[in-house]
Amino acid sequence: MKNKYFGTLLSLIFVVLLTTNTRAQTSPMTMPTLGVTNHWTESQLLEPAALVANIKTGTTVPVIFNIGAVEDIKGATHIGAVNKPENLEKLRTAVANLSKNTAIVIYCGCCPFVKCPNIRPAFSELQKLGFTDVKLLNLATNLKTNWVDKGFPLAGK
Repeated sequence: MKNKYFGTLLSLIFVVLLTTNTRAQTSPMTMPTLGVTNHWTESQLLEPAALVANIKTGTTVPVIFNIGAVEDIKGATHIGAVNKPENLEKLRTAVANLSKNTAIVIYCGCCPFVKCPNIRPAFSELQKLGFTDVKLLNLATNLKTNWVDKGFPLAGK
């Protein structure tokens, strides 16, 4: 009798483990990582294809800042890794004369969002400065995977 219940219990545990491990993270917001706080909402993420469409048509192109140490996408101003105080100051200087309702897109693309040392400080700083239309380019894996490999436009190319 014990073996029957033990086998059933093992089967149940196996099913639970199997189903919980099949849920892949499809977005930086889907599965929060312990100790990592995202300061943005899903509506503040901008899909790469949407930005590409704006760049190609030339309509409503936001101000784009590269706040990491990766290649510049077309139209981006290179700030550099804002986890360095001098680059965070460079970002403050770059936005100083912009209207608080300017459409701004920031991106890093060095690594997945949960590991990125640059996006949270930059996003938080822009909010602290009072900017109301800040988007984070949704490079959930990195710039190479989510932009370059798709043939999206880079600066100077």
